[in-house]
Amino acid sequence: MTITTDLSREATTSAPLHPLLAQRWSPRAWSARPVTREQARPLFEAARWAPSALNVQPWRFVVGYRGDSTWDLLHDALMPGNQPWAESAPLLVLAVTQTTDDEGNARPIAPYELGLAVSQLTVQAHAEGLHVHQMGGFSTDAVRVSFSLPETMTPYVVLAIGEIGDPEALAEPFRSREFAPRTRLPLEETVFAGSWGQSANLG
Repeated sequence: MTITTDLSREATTSAPLHPLLAQRWSPRAWSARPVTREQARPLFEAARWAPSALNVQPWRFVVGYRGDSTWDLLHDALMPGNQPWAESAPLLVLAVTQTTDDEGNARPIAPYELGLAVSQLTVQAHAEGLHVHQMGGFSTDAVRVSFSLPETMTPYVVLAIGEIGDPEALAEPFRSREFAPRTRLPLEETVFAGSWGQSANLG
């Protein structure tokens, strides 16, 4: 499936990737078109089927549609660097995971499992013609209070989800970031073999 947007940001990769991965990116400009509950459901269904140790499925999501009180609380919890561009996002989602079980035992891989769930949600969103921008810049204390999170649950990220909008409508510095080159570290610096820091031979 080929995803098309008004702003092409396909990655330049060292090996062929599926278009859903190569074309995925994190915009800050959002269309005014709302995300419906029917559109949102497949995203969370994709997250539901993420790999999970012992099938515990420790992740949870708090969903706010623009105009409702949950959206307002999530937007209010964002750091000042995120609030200006996120204010037009049709959907804001808080991603949480159970880092301590009901007996007080730590779940050390729960954040990893949440990452898997969010990754599947993100790819499914792109397949549906939506985009996701993940934000670590928010007040964990604020969302704990706003949503009465149990002590066993840890909030990790807020997702802005919607259809891509016009980047020209953004104020600086956000506008420039929409057009900046997309870069990643080369595989030689991230994939090792033999000893730490020794590049694996991937051909």
